[in-house]
Amino acid sequence: MWWAVLAAGLGCYLLKLAGLSVPARVLAHPVVARVADLIPVALLAALVAVQVLAAPDGGALALDARLAALALAALLLLLRAPFLVVVFGSAAFAALLRLL
Repeated sequence: MWWAVLAAGLGCYLLKLAGLSVPARVLAHPVVARVADLIPVALLAALVAVQVLAAPDGGALALDARLAALALAALLLLLRAPFLVVVFGSAAFAALLRLL
């Protein structure tokens, strides 16, 4: 078991080292800079999608209050609501739907 933890730690260190050893001229390329800016957004969107649509028992897709709350959050973001309003509003909406 400890070998897996050590291997994961070494892998993370080597990945970080690889990122630091990339030449500056490669990072200055506009396409690379744009992709590097969009990767965190894509990863966060994938995590949100998995958490919203995953069934608690690991079965099929779950269409419940989480999906409705995500839709409300998207609507509030389109309306340029402050971040805290989006978070608390969608959480309260999900809680209200679960209560009903």
